[in-house]
Amino acid sequence: MSDYEAAARELVTARESGKPCPPLRERLLPEGDVTSAYVVQQLQVRQWLQRGHRRVGAKIGLTSRAVQESFGVYQPDFGVLLDSMAVPDGAEIGLDRLLQPRVEAEVAFVLGADLPDERVTTADLTRAVDHVLPAIEIVDSRVAGWDISIVDTVADNASSGLFVLGTTPRRLTDVDLRLCGMVLEHAGEPVSVGAGAACLGNPLHALEWLARTMARSGDPLRAGDVVLSGALGPMVPVTPGAAYEARISGLGSVRTCFSSSEGAS
Repeated sequence: MSDYEAAARELVTARESGKPCPPLRERLLPEGDVTSAYVVQQLQVRQWLQRGHRRVGAKIGLTSRAVQESFGVYQPDFGVLLDSMAVPDGAEIGLDRLLQPRVEAEVAFVLGADLPDERVTTADLTRAVDHVLPAIEIVDSRVAGWDISIVDTVADNASSGLFVLGTTPRRLTDVDLRLCGMVLEHAGEPVSVGAGAACLGNPLHALEWLARTMARSGDPLRAGDVVLSGALGPMVPVTPGAAYEARISGLGSVRTCFSSSEGAS
């Protein structure tokens, strides 16, 4: 078994057992190599697809300059979204599905056309986006204590957990994504605030980065894909039994809640 396969198996075991694993960064050589981390991610995705899961899109992480600086990197990362990660708006999430969940509010793009060319332009993107939605991403880490580097999070499918999409689609031309304000509330109190500009200056810039990156890899974004473009404000640790609602100006709202204990459904 290669180091890549061993790391992928360790992450899958952590996900399935509910017991986080130690950091991986010192075991993937050369140490700090993000390319190796994506190999580990791809090995896990391949397993999930073989088990009958379906890829429905992608998520972008590390879109905040402050977060990038804390990792010592200056580009985003990405992970794969599967059908099993999607949660209906307002539905309760059992904590037994997660290890160390945190929530953040984002703009979600739903594509109406393929984006096969790595030389994609803003005009190409605006034509390809069918609509945008408010979203809550439940990020999660299979690495104990969230003790992660860029290598750990990329290998761990960009710390993907679950995601919730709102049900109020908007045309891209009807909203200024750079200026849209966001508030994430728990029990009626703001726990995270931000705006579109916090996501690489504009969530559309994040989509452009992802479209170019995935086209270059030979696995481009396709019509129907959902793209979570990155957090508009700080992520918040989940409180058992809590409900969260995100409101994004011009896009509407989206909500989710969590069971009060790991044994609840």
